[in-house]
Amino acid sequence: MALLEIDNLHLAMRSFDGEAQVLNGISLSVDKGQVWGLVGETGCGKSVTGLSVARLLASPPARYFGGAIRFDGQDLMQADEAAMRRLRGRRIGMIFQDPTTNLNPVFRIGEQMVDVALHAGATDPAILGLPQGAPRRARLAAARQLAIRMLDRVGIPKAVDRVDDYPHQFSGGMRQRVLIAMALIGKPDLLIADEPTTALDVSVQAQILQLLYDLVGEEGLAVLLITHNLGVVAQICSHVAVMYAGNIVESGDVRSVFKQPGHPYTRALLAAVPTVQSVRGALQDLPGAVPDLIHPPPGCRFAPRCALATPACAQALPAPVPVGPLHSVSCLAVGAAA
Repeated sequence: MALLEIDNLHLAMRSFDGEAQVLNGISLSVDKGQVWGLVGETGCGKSVTGLSVARLLASPPARYFGGAIRFDGQDLMQADEAAMRRLRGRRIGMIFQDPTTNLNPVFRIGEQMVDVALHAGATDPAILGLPQGAPRRARLAAARQLAIRMLDRVGIPKAVDRVDDYPHQFSGGMRQRVLIAMALIGKPDLLIADEPTTALDVSVQAQILQLLYDLVGEEGLAVLLITHNLGVVAQICSHVAVMYAGNIVESGDVRSVFKQPGHPYTRALLAAVPTVQSVRGALQDLPGAVPDLIHPPPGCRFAPRCALATPACAQALPAPVPVGPLHSVSCLAVGAAA
């Protein structure tokens, strides 16, 4: 049994214009030591998939109407808020996309990290290295020392001094490191990283990715990395799932998917990546646009943009077809060829 199992998950989001079918039967399994990349165009459902695992979507407007999310055998869709609070920050960590909006500007970094450490320690006192029932003063001191150690571990220089600084006193890359430290302070089993390097320059991005890669090796974390950057996926991920309009259209180990992409959408994404041979202004694009998810097309949602589409594509959503030991593609053309 995998650490995280998403099974045929369906999610709708209510809006003024109607109810959008945001997730349309997502299935994914992530185990310890694996780094799964979740890629696709903006609006395809990557972030709401990560937020769904942590149950951070308000209902309403979110409405789950099918499927299950199991974490270490526990059905998160049936868990109450108290149970989810015990998991968040302890066994499930999350790095949010924008460090400028996810750190409170009026509190020092150390205060924010201490709060996270105290929350994790309330669930598992061993995190603070204290026995059950230790006095508050001792827990505060232990939480502060843990915050300093985590800042030092993620590469914040002079962490013992910087722990009392405010977020605005850190660069963008340093704030992202702080968010990573906060996500890891509870020693989670699963880390959900939503575009953790989007706002960073290339050199800092490389440092953050190396940090995540090292932590997977040291701690045996399971990581769900949400990103637009296929280069990042190739660099750090062991597996990849390609999403389009609320569906996973292709998944498998990174080498197989990138070397032998089976779905037309995956091939289009890879073709749009610039290379040293690319002519300036001549990047390949994909005609059409992502469909309206309030009124999605029937059957395969990629069919209106697909050069291989046939009338059968509009009849039903294609089932995943194995094309390798760890590689599957949801496409009728691939199924017919197989």
